Amino acid sequence: MAVKSKESTTDREIVLSRVFDAPRELVWEVWTDPNHVANWWGPDGFTSTIHEMDVRPGGKWHLTMHGPDGRDYPNKSIFKEVIKFERIVFSHGGGTKGGPGANFEATWTFEEQGGKTKVTIRSLFATRAERDQVVKFYNAIEGGKQTLGRLADYLPAAPVILERTFKAPVEKVWKAITDGEQMRQWFIKEMKSFEPTVGFETRAVVQCEGKPSKVLILNVTEVTAGKRIAYSWRLEGKPGKSHVTIEMFAEGAGTRLKLTHTGLESHQPEQYPDLSRTNYLQGWVSLIGESLKEFLEKGKD
Repeated sequence: MAVKSKESTTDREIVLSRVFDAPRELVWEVWTDPNHVANWWGPDGFTSTIHEMDVRPGGKWHLTMHGPDGRDYPNKSIFKEVIKFERIVFSHGGGTKGGPGANFEATWTFEEQGGKTKVTIRSLFATRAERDQVVKFYNAIEGGKQTLGRLADYLPAAPVILERTFKAPVEKVWKAITDGEQMRQWFIKEMKSFEPTVGFETRAVVQCEGKPSKVLILNVTEVTAGKRIAYSWRLEGKPGKSHVTIEMFAEGAGTRLKLTHTGLESHQPEQYPDLSRTNYLQGWVSLIGESLKEFLEKGKD
């Protein structure tokens, strides 16, 4: 009995791939965090507004792409499969007013290649005619290549972005991140002082286990009381200056805090590995996600 061969889907697929000079964990992060995605998604000249992005099976992803000609392209997708660091599958529905629908199933795979990452996109349409129509009307193949190009440009300077929600009011969180005495309890013990005043500069000795201590110099650059504070970040005797911004948003009786650390590439991590983006991310996860959380919520059930 002859075995029936699997039906070929080549004629109704678009397949694109690119190798990125970045570790798989970082590529995954900037794909799955909407704070990052909004900065690189879409062809050249496009911007994106992300209304909802819940990267889990069954989660919704709604965004509107804004073309350079002023035309909007609403997109609604549902995630079908998410295997961390390896694979994302979602059903996509989109288009623009007056244009054909762009409906397909997209599969993105992430393959580690010696510190680099190969990303492959497979977009599967119901019919060849639908595929050809989307390619012709939306210039989908070139648009996909440009989107991958924007991702490649974004990765080297991708900031650390971290959001956490605390069971504490804004006033309490604001004091914890701006009062020198409180900051010494969860942030840096050897910080001399801190004042939420533009132009204020402070120095702190940072000690990491098994490594020489460093002198951190912070200079406050922006303050909106109870909402936002920003400061420059540099290490004495080391290259570069990066920038930290902390924003707070009331959510019921709690507070959502968003930290953004930009300019990390200026610290020349290729020469100073301990100043790598990965180390900074791990540090902020520990400080914001663990130390600050414990400090704010101690004594709560």
